[in-house]
Amino acid sequence: MKKPLEKHLTLREKILENIREAIVSGNLKAGSRVSEPELAERYGISRTPIREAFRQLESEGYLTVIPRRGAIVSEFSPKDVEEFYAIKSIMEGYAARRACAKLSKKDLDRLQTINDRLAELARIGDIKHFFKIHNDFHELFIKAADNDKLRELIAGLVTKFQRLRFTSLSLPGRMEVSVQEHEKIIDAFRNKDADLAETLVRKNAEYSGQVLISGAPPVKSS
Repeated sequence: MKKPLEKHLTLREKILENIREAIVSGNLKAGSRVSEPELAERYGISRTPIREAFRQLESEGYLTVIPRRGAIVSEFSPKDVEEFYAIKSIMEGYAARRACAKLSKKDLDRLQTINDRLAELARIGDIKHFFKIHNDFHELFIKAADNDKLRELIAGLVTKFQRLRFTSLSLPGRMEVSVQEHEKIIDAFRNKDADLAETLVRKNAEYSGQVLISGAPPVKSS
C-alpha cells in the first residue's frame, strides 16, 4: 500500500518538520546550534517565521532558545527521560482507570479503528502519521476520563517532551510493539477491568522510557 499523501505544508510547517527530522535523525546533534540567519537565507524569508518556529520547537522540547546565542538542540539526560515517563505513566494510568467505566461502545470501536490504522502504518513504516494517530489513541481515553485538570496536565507534559516520544517510537520494532500493547489495553477496557487497564497503560509508558534509555530494539509481545 502506498504511503498517505502528505498534505500541503506551509513554509513554517516545512521548517518545523525539517528541523524535527534533522534532530530525531541525528543530523543535528544535542548541543549544536541551529542558525536563524542560515535558515532565513535558505528559505528566502525574514527571520520572524523562523523565530516563531523556534518558539514552537522549544515548547516541544526540541530546542532551547538562549538570548543572544540563538537556538541550541536540547539535551535530555537519562534522568530527564526516566522522570518524564514516570510522571506520564502515573497520570495516564490514572486516566485509564477513570476511563474504564466511562468508555462507550462507540469509544471502544474508535480505539480499535485507530489501532488497526496504526498497525497498517507500522507495516509500511510511516512514523510521521503513526506518531500523530498514536496521540489520538491516548487522547481518546484521557478525554473519556472526564477530568479536565488531568487532561491539561498530561497535554502540557507530553507537548514539552514530544521529541522523546517521537524518538522512542522511531526505534526499530517499537511501532509494532506499541500496536500489540494497545490491543491489550483495548481488551482491558472492553472487559471493564480498571486495575488491568491502569497497569497496562503504566507499563506502556515505563517501557517506552526504558527502551529509549537503553537504545535497544524492543522485544515483540507473544
